[in-house]
Amino acid sequence: MKNISFLVLAAGKSSRMKSIKQLEKINHKNLIDITLNKIRAVFSGTIFCVLGSNADKIKHEITTKNIEFISNINFEKGLSSSIVAGIEYFKKNHYNFDGVFILLADQPALEISYLKSIISLFEENMDKIIASNYGNKLGVPAIFPKKNFIDLLLLQGDKGAKDFIKKRKKTVICPKKTTNFFDIDTKEDLILFKNQFKNS
Repeated sequence: MKNISFLVLAAGKSSRMKSIKQLEKINHKNLIDITLNKIRAVFSGTIFCVLGSNADKIKHEITTKNIEFISNINFEKGLSSSIVAGIEYFKKNHYNFDGVFILLADQPALEISYLKSIISLFEENMDKIIASNYGNKLGVPAIFPKKNFIDLLLLQGDKGAKDFIKKRKKTVICPKKTTNFFDIDTKEDLILFKNQFKNS
């Protein structure tokens, strides 16, 4: 595998969930560990995880090993602030990655094979953004090449990298394979997902 960093965004305060979303349980595993374990299935090195709200509680509950935590003191400014915190952390610590694989902590249905397909595409196209195709938009999970890091530092707001990808869509590649992008933002989402899980 190329020199890719895995950056999981988990700093939000989960205002719509009204609980610590990252620690909600699905099949006896907390939400953030489900994501971290899927990454671990394709990558044995250090995984970077951006935390903000409830950081200490979340750190204490995570069971996945070899996680390096990044503090986002600006988490209330939205998702973009976590991407900026991650890139700034790499820069400050002189990490020299060919690309950063950005994932959200609240998409428990992502398939491991889908993550592998994104990595494979990047290894063949290391100057391109490899993004996920939601049908009506492009977004994360996505890998951004090193040449985009400086521009990613300018992100603002709660849209994360969506607009960033959209502005560069002519140079974006998406996997042919798709996956379940279901994200969990509310208690209703969590119940719906658990019911799907039971019936699958």
